[in-house]
Amino acid sequence: MQIIHSIRALQDWRRHHQLKRGTIGFVPTLGALHEGHRSLLQQARKTNDSVVASIFVNPLQFGPSEDFHSYPRTLAADQAMCDQEGVDLLFIPKRNELYPTDFQTSVSVSLLTARWEGESRPQHFPGVTTIVTKLLILLQPDHAFFGQKDYQQFLVIKQLVKDLNLAMRIVGCPTIREADGLAFSSRNRYLTTGQRSEAARLYQTLRHGGQLIRQGQRQGRVIKKAIFTRLTRTTSGTIDYIGICNSRTLEPLATITGQVTLLGAIRFGKVRLIDNLRVRVPRGSDP
Repeated sequence: MQIIHSIRALQDWRRHHQLKRGTIGFVPTLGALHEGHRSLLQQARKTNDSVVASIFVNPLQFGPSEDFHSYPRTLAADQAMCDQEGVDLLFIPKRNELYPTDFQTSVSVSLLTARWEGESRPQHFPGVTTIVTKLLILLQPDHAFFGQKDYQQFLVIKQLVKDLNLAMRIVGCPTIREADGLAFSSRNRYLTTGQRSEAARLYQTLRHGGQLIRQGQRQGRVIKKAIFTRLTRTTSGTIDYIGICNSRTLEPLATITGQVTLLGAIRFGKVRLIDNLRVRVPRGSDP
């Protein structure tokens, strides 16, 4: 596995690779890699001739009161995982190269970021879309892989690529979970023992909402209330939001129909977790 740190080296690698005419699969990350990231690397390896991963804790996507400085940095373990999974090139850029002192440009996606994570964390998505745009333009991969635990982010990046006519495919990969259903996350390591025992209830409660839909409930407010009530009763966490929304637009649904996504965010102390569940209303049962 080759490891590079400069933009010039990445561009040189890309030009050299272009002569081979093979496909490139790209997995951008913040580091602190876990089994969810491993699954992205494995999917990229299965479907491409070369695999590139990046590790960069992007300051633009953290708000002033968020955990940029305490975000886990486990570079040696991250490099080992990338090597184990057959990554050809690992890009670990320096902050001052990606964001020099005269950096002035921001990339944003408007409607898809108006709610949920975008409303709770206003600085987050402009930072994500700016760094992803830079990386995609630099590398020009054939495929880029994102986990669907961050479902809103996945939709935002797909919209970004469509709107800017970038010539690559964004691939969404299933959420990888621990035995009790908790989605793997770099922030899980900061949960206390008591918080960890409660954390999986976010997903379990979203599944309860999905079951209500499958049983015929079609009122979004009823499902949202049921999720909120159960989560409040079974955890000590602070609920940030619960959303019952259209899976394509992420707009809240008053009446459940078609493909629906249930979204949730909860805080346990300083640790904030998100999750989602997609449910399709059975054919013939729409109102």
